[in-house]
Amino acid sequence: MSEKKISKINSEVTSEKLEKYFDVTGRALKMCKAAMDKSRLKEAKDFYDMASRYYSDAQHFQKNNDYVLAFAALNYAHGWLDAGARIGLFAVHDSTLFTVDD
Repeated sequence: MSEKKISKINSEVTSEKLEKYFDVTGRALKMCKAAMDKSRLKEAKDFYDMASRYYSDAQHFQKNNDYVLAFAALNYAHGWLDAGARIGLFAVHDSTLFTVDD
């Protein structure tokens, strides 16, 4: 694929791309909610709360047709979940949603 074509593909946030990332982050949120480390529940809830708030912000931005901010908020949401998974706050084993080993 040419450099010009690749650049065009990744130069805008389409509704399809946004829906894909809402799906991925939504699934990750559900998985983390059910997999909080009970011995570090306060910290797990804090990470989950931050992710949930960013996810909610993304929904708000999407409703206002601000796809760029919605996409950014989704990335922050997923970043909180992924970081929590990496440090063991969420006992998740899905390397398609998180940077963890299966």
